[in-house]
Amino acid sequence: MMATKSRSQQRLVRPWTGDGSGEDRRADRLASEEPMAIELDDVRVATTMRTPGNDFELAVGFCFAEGLLHGHGVTQVKYCAKGSAAATDFNVVSVSTGGKAPAPRPRLTTTTSSCGFCGTSEIDELVSKLDAVTGEAVPWEALASAPEQLRPGQELFDATGAVHAAGVVGPDGSVSVVREDVGRHNAVDKLIGRLFLNGRLPATGLGLVVSGRASFELVHKAWAGGFRALVAVSAPTALAAATAEAAGMQLAGFARNRAMTVYVDA
Repeated sequence: MMATKSRSQQRLVRPWTGDGSGEDRRADRLASEEPMAIELDDVRVATTMRTPGNDFELAVGFCFAEGLLHGHGVTQVKYCAKGSAAATDFNVVSVSTGGKAPAPRPRLTTTTSSCGFCGTSEIDELVSKLDAVTGEAVPWEALASAPEQLRPGQELFDATGAVHAAGVVGPDGSVSVVREDVGRHNAVDKLIGRLFLNGRLPATGLGLVVSGRASFELVHKAWAGGFRALVAVSAPTALAAATAEAAGMQLAGFARNRAMTVYVDA
């Protein structure tokens, strides 16, 4: 197994105020951002820019949310390096179903930390594979308080100010399984991967809280995970709202100070 890489790095910075004060250099911390390749049954399916940490969860969550596992379990997850892909360059995480999942279609482009869907198959093809979410609706009061409950788990954000977070919201408003990453979609994949490995999917009757906006991709991942609701600190896109409606999923945005805007009241 490769050595765990640091989630942040120290760098000397110089504050600039305009009046000449406070210009002494000081140490600051920056969030790490490095490439990681994901393989499923020895086929490379993606290379994503991510913050190191919870890499196995990220790889499994990505494969699950993209529908690559086709209902099969994961028999092994491991780091590996092939040829020039040394540990010092980037990590390669291999997910295995023991050859039970259909051969995946390789991804043609790199997934950036801001866009996880570039280069995938058509949107209609992806959502057509999913059934409507089920379970009791998550109380709106619980969703409204979720961002406040998420904050204590955002340790890397407190240190760097440069990462997104995602967490599981219970019916009582409690938030658990918090994951952080420079990519909002990676944070969600890490969370979904953890739930999958713990045998907790579908996430029936649970909500997903995210620290940024609600894009189509995040709604799709929440739908794939079986979440009943998605609540975001910022706004959703029009496609995200339409997708949540198709999924029968509650969707809220601008969740701050225990108030929010409901976009889909499913």
